[in-house]
Amino acid sequence: MQALQSVVSRNLDPLEGAVVSVTQFHSGVAYNVIPGDAVISGTSRMFYDAVRQQIRERIHELAAGIAAAYGVEVEVDIRDIFGVLENDERLSEEFVRLAETVVGADNIIVGDVPVTGSEDFADMLRAVPGAYFTIGHEGTAMLHNAAFTFDDSILPLGSTLLARIVQSRAVA
Repeated sequence: MQALQSVVSRNLDPLEGAVVSVTQFHSGVAYNVIPGDAVISGTSRMFYDAVRQQIRERIHELAAGIAAAYGVEVEVDIRDIFGVLENDERLSEEFVRLAETVVGADNIIVGDVPVTGSEDFADMLRAVPGAYFTIGHEGTAMLHNAAFTFDDSILPLGSTLLARIVQSRAVA
């Protein structure tokens, strides 16, 4: 697990932005028995396919080295589940104008810094142009955090925004 944490810091250009996180470790069933196996799981996020390939290669190299060093078998299973989410610029601008009519311009934040989130909507945007957006909530924890609690009070706002998108597209 420690070696995996070095992939980004020691092998990638810091300006290309990437994350490799170990998020699960499962091993053994009893405190007094040496486990026969262990499963380490995690996620990687990046903005470029070349960086994705570098991360894959480095994880395989580290696994082979650790297996050789400790005389164990290491199996690597990397699943490229989601691509990078890229909004359609024109549709994003249209959404901002539409959202301003619902929440006011002062309540719109347009992010210009890429985010290393993981979102299956990225794959939908590869098939059909669109724009991904988020709406705020009253909770203290961000999404994909164990402390996150869904804020039901945002449902009317989300529904209104989605309805307005449909209305604007039906007229267009």
